[in-house]
Amino acid sequence: MAATVEELYRNYGILADAKEDLSKHKDAYQVILDGVKGGPKEKRLAAQFIPKFFSSFPELADAAINAQLDLCEDEDVSIRRQAIKELPRFAAGENLPRVADILTQLLQTDDSAEFSQVSTALISIFKIDAKGTLGGLFSQILQGEDIVRERAIKFLSTKLKTMPDDTMTKEVEDYIFTETKKVLEDVTGEEFVLLVRILSGLKSMQTVSGRQQLVELVVEQAFLEQVLNPTDADSVDRLLQCTRQALPLFSKNVHSTRFVTYFCEFVLPNLSLLTSPVAELDIQLEVLKLLAEMSPYCGDMDKLEVNLNMLFEKLLEFMPLPPEEENGENAANEEPKLQFSYVECLLFSFHQLGKKLPDFLIDKISTEKLKDFKIRLQYFARGLQVYIRQLRVALQGKTGDTLKTDENKIKVVALKITNNINVLIKDLFHNPPSYKSTVTLSWKPVQKTEAASIGQKRQSGEDIGATATTKKLPTNLPRRNARQIYNPPSGKYSASIGNFSYEQQGGFRGGRGRGFGGRGNRSRGRIY
Repeated sequence: MAATVEELYRNYGILADAKEDLSKHKDAYQVILDGVKGGPKEKRLAAQFIPKFFSSFPELADAAINAQLDLCEDEDVSIRRQAIKELPRFAAGENLPRVADILTQLLQTDDSAEFSQVSTALISIFKIDAKGTLGGLFSQILQGEDIVRERAIKFLSTKLKTMPDDTMTKEVEDYIFTETKKVLEDVTGEEFVLLVRILSGLKSMQTVSGRQQLVELVVEQAFLEQVLNPTDADSVDRLLQCTRQALPLFSKNVHSTRFVTYFCEFVLPNLSLLTSPVAELDIQLEVLKLLAEMSPYCGDMDKLEVNLNMLFEKLLEFMPLPPEEENGENAANEEPKLQFSYVECLLFSFHQLGKKLPDFLIDKISTEKLKDFKIRLQYFARGLQVYIRQLRVALQGKTGDTLKTDENKIKVVALKITNNINVLIKDLFHNPPSYKSTVTLSWKPVQKTEAASIGQKRQSGEDIGATATTKKLPTNLPRRNARQIYNPPSGKYSASIGNFSYEQQGGFRGGRGRGFGGRGNRSRGRIY
């Protein structure tokens, strides 16, 4: 039987006056619990009175929590908010994980004010017992409904980093790591990105050993022990996102060797066959950009010469020979396109790995092949110089907002790309080849020293060819004027001038049974 407003106030008075003899007034507390069966006024009073005396009646704990939970699910949003606001008062001892579980389920609300209250309540009990609260959250992440799982993961990804140090103890962080590993056994791509970010933000993961643990987790998800199927968009998708998550973890002490090896062995040979998971994505360029970013952190490689040779051969594909001169008037029509963005990535990667085997161009390839390579380098360098000069003229005197137009942004990036290639080609023209120069990849933030150098005069392509090829270049190398052999508009550089932005485009499909397996039968598909 529902209690009236008068009965609720009367029994509240009995309990308030009882002080130390509260346990003797179980009947009065039961009347307050019955208030949840009344109308809006009775429910609002019950939402306030039930938690106030909750701790005094342990034998009615389950009934009290269930009564409050009924109010949390009421049709009246004001009653729900009042009930949710008071939920943390039930979070004591063995009841805390249950309250955390309830609050986690309540994250599915579409009412913004109510959602904010749930988040605030979760944070407050987190500070009381972090591990107990995490138990409720991870319970729902592993077993709850899709919407609850999604919002619980997002809650952790946004709120954990705001928790005080005395709350985020080593024991708590170890628990997060252990439970997150369980979740990673069956995730979508978007979930994977968020979970890795959660782990990356933990203090215990800031050490070399911590970063190495994270890399191991990503390696497991990337399936690097399997041969890549380049025509399977999901396999390519998985590799791209895993590599992107691993990149910030690499350093001189945490190596990218397994990823770089995999790219050289399974990705580069199939570059033209790769199926993009996103229609507008230049999949070949994005793969080459990832390889370039990883290459400085590659450690000792078992098949260094083989992998360096694969990089070399792929580089040759994008560095054409000069057009044949015998055709006279038709020569201009045969001019190949110079794909600057691709060459920057491949040349940078080759330059980085070449440091580990500096005699590769001297002893590991034939004289004829080296001669062919330098002809290609010289042809590319000559065309490069024309393009660099034209870009500088086009950008001369432009500052501020003028440089922010789409056209000028592309020109600025094009100038970075061509300058980078120019520096790297100079190194390889040395006799013996040098690997000492450093450049910042065109899509990465420019260092101050490099920014200051933009606009300075550089050595021409003709000078490079004349001063650095005395030993290996043939004497009958065509010495055509650079402006005759190169048509700048035909050079290809990517119009995708920003950083790699593919991350979090969506989840992965597939029924692998682990990893990015689409969450079993829950239909967690990609969200492109």
